[in-house]
Amino acid sequence: MTREVYITGLASFLPNAPVGNDEMEGILGMVGGKPSRSRKLVLRNNGIKTRYYAIDPATGKYTHTNAQLAAEAVCELAKKNGFALPEMDCLCCGTSSADVLLPAHAHMVHGELSSPPCEVVSTAGVCSSAMTAMKYAYMGVALGFFKKAVSTGSELASSFMRASNFESEILARVDKLENNPSLAFEKDFLRWMLSDGAGAALLSPKPNPDKMSLRVDWIEYISYAGDMPVCMYSGAVKREDGSLKGWRETDDLGAVLKESYFSVKQDARVLDEHIIHVSVNRALLTIAARRGLKAKDVAWFLPHYSSEYFKPKLSGAMKKAGFEIPFERWFTNLTVKGNIGSAAIYLILEEMLYSGRIKKGDKLLCYIPESARFSICYMLLTVV
Repeated sequence: MTREVYITGLASFLPNAPVGNDEMEGILGMVGGKPSRSRKLVLRNNGIKTRYYAIDPATGKYTHTNAQLAAEAVCELAKKNGFALPEMDCLCCGTSSADVLLPAHAHMVHGELSSPPCEVVSTAGVCSSAMTAMKYAYMGVALGFFKKAVSTGSELASSFMRASNFESEILARVDKLENNPSLAFEKDFLRWMLSDGAGAALLSPKPNPDKMSLRVDWIEYISYAGDMPVCMYSGAVKREDGSLKGWRETDDLGAVLKESYFSVKQDARVLDEHIIHVSVNRALLTIAARRGLKAKDVAWFLPHYSSEYFKPKLSGAMKKAGFEIPFERWFTNLTVKGNIGSAAIYLILEEMLYSGRIKKGDKLLCYIPESARFSICYMLLTVV
């Protein structure tokens, strides 16, 4: 027999001061010593005005590791919600940018917290990694294994975005961007999109007695990798036939660095062709039918899309599919917080929970896509 599960607290940590569009390149560096010709175009399409980096702009040194970002969010969560770290009986951490290959990311976070022994779980992936972490925490609470489970999402994306990681070949693609903004989803696009930060959630078997909580009605996570190609990747290069050649397959360390194996890459054409169809027609409609969910039931739609470029495309597909949610019922903070990958939905939920916009009984539908090999997560919450 399962119990109801509630998100009883949310917190975030954003390193250093917000970084404006004109300050980014001074912190991340210039490819080939020259200003990016695509930066303004990309920023115009993604709509982001400010974001955060765990980099000291004066020295260029990192101010935090990924594990430290997550630990800071957990400490803020404990502070805001009046619980002590020794009460945490499960810590689940998701990220796409772990500091080290081993030990696992969550164990590094646990080490930073210096908290007592508890169950610790790491989940890998890109944007969905923090949702698989949350789902593990949710299932543990539902089954009675945990009383206070904490899940996190955190990213140190700037470590992939430094100018030294990118080759000047990017500049040859810039002229194409004017005619098709979706082509900006290449290496240079990601430099002006991804940013650093962390979010944390407290999951409990009972709601808060004196303030709002979010009941987790369900979390649906579906991978379409069985019939979809790789779209976003790191630690590899793509062969002519579309398959990946991982860094372990080469004996030449110099080639790994020269061919930019460890930069984050995205196949823009694959993304533009599939992400909306998979998100709406394959995932949303399937889940809504199985769960008996109607668009009219949703008070707020909380999408984690990577760019404002996708907002009208997503809305149009939802309307065509008979699941229209008007823009006045959408909420995201992408433009001011940036795209923090796996942590983004935590920051969206935190701001919504404490914003005064929601009321008892409201249903919040969260949408978290991952383009890596196309995984889609939807979560339905009810305000209590």
